[in-house]
Amino acid sequence: MNIADEVIISPLQEEMIADIHETNDSFKVFGKVVPRLESGKWSFEEELFGETEEIRFPADQLDWSLYIDREDKALFLAYKNSDCIGQIRIIKDSNRFCYIENIAVKKEFRGRGIGKLLLMKAEEWAKQRNLIGMSLEAQDDNLLACRFYVKQRFVLGGVDTMKQSYNPNIEATLYWYKLFD
Repeated sequence: MNIADEVIISPLQEEMIADIHETNDSFKVFGKVVPRLESGKWSFEEELFGETEEIRFPADQLDWSLYIDREDKALFLAYKNSDCIGQIRIIKDSNRFCYIENIAVKKEFRGRGIGKLLLMKAEEWAKQRNLIGMSLEAQDDNLLACRFYVKQRFVLGGVDTMKQSYNPNIEATLYWYKLFD
């Protein structure tokens, strides 16, 4: 049996708020995306680092109740049995894209289709709202995440070299897009 068959994805409810931070596991940083703009089209290469580092994003401190039963935003949690193993947090952006604020899967469940299921749920939500696609941003040194987005048919649509100026380890924020068919 595929683990994806055992996963239930549920919209956030008040009693689930305590589970949100369960998915904030560390991840490996082992390389970066090196973007290039030629003739108005973005492409990229990968540059691997000599050493691998393990990092974790700081936990978001938001009013989670604002994601419950809303038309313009949602947070979906993935559960296997009663354990929260993943999440995707999305908003209806003014450019008619579903902007993915966060997607995370617990470390021991990565590479098993949970992220894909969460993206499918976000796409379903976005299409119900007549949005034209999905977008997200990732740091250039989060190579594993960028590889995942490419596998899910996202394309690089832009680069910002100033957004992460406070962090000397991040050269660029990458903007990824997926247009619906």
